[in-house]
Formats: sequence, C-alpha cells, structure tokens
Amino acid sequence: MNKTFWYGFVVVYVVVQALGYLLHNVMLADAYMALAHVWRPPAEMMSLMWIMFLTSAVYLFIFCYIFTKGYEGRGTGEGLRYGLLMGLFMAVPMAFESYMIYPITMSLALTWFVAGLATFVIVGIIFAAIYRAPPQI
Repeated sequence: MNKTFWYGFVVVYVVVQALGYLLHNVMLADAYMALAHVWRPPAEMMSLMWIMFLTSAVYLFIFCYIFTKGYEGRGTGEGLRYGLLMGLFMAVPMAFESYMIYPITMSLALTWFVAGLATFVIVGIIFAAIYRAPPQI
C-alpha cells in the first residue's frame, strides 16, 4: 500500500462521515424523530458512536483495498463501476433487511438504499481519481 492508497483511504473516510452526517442528522432527522421508539436514546447512541467510526474505518479500508486488487488504471469510470457494484453489495441488504427486521417505513429503507448506493459511487469515483498503483519492478 502506497501513499496514494492511504491518502485516498483518508479522503474516502472523511467524505463518508460527512455524507452520513448530512443524511442522518440533517435530511432524515424528522423521519428518525417519528421513529424514536425504535432507536436507542440519543445519549446512549452518542456514547457508542466510536463503534460506528471504527466499523466505518474497517469497511472503508477493505473497500479501498479491494479496489487496488482489481485496479486497471482506467480512471474515474472504473471507480464509478466499482462504487456501483459495491454499493449494490452493501446497500441492498443493509436497507431492505433492516426494513424486514425493524418497524421502519419502506420510504426510509428506500432512502437508505439510494443514499448508500450514491455514497459508494461517489467514494468509488474519488478513490479512483486519487489512487495510483505502485510501479512494477
């Protein structure tokens, strides 16, 4: 893993956290308030926030690492394709299995799906724009 890997990983991590904040704390705040009985109390969630930051670091590291293993050097189109595939891989089960398990609305599940898919496409493009394979010896 070279410098462009680590730089790309950090940028992807920051972008995912920022997009997550906008989605969950701004855009969906009212929807979450209407479902307050489903979630942990806010203070309890905040005390466990470190788990989200840690798991995000793990899955985004893996996201970036897998990209490097199939890297073809084809630019942002390669990142778009990769982000779309990984978004489908991650967002479909997260959104729709959550709908099956928790008493949330289908509208919320669809929003999670679309936002998850869009997030992976965005960070796929970003990582592809930053990453450069190390020279072959």
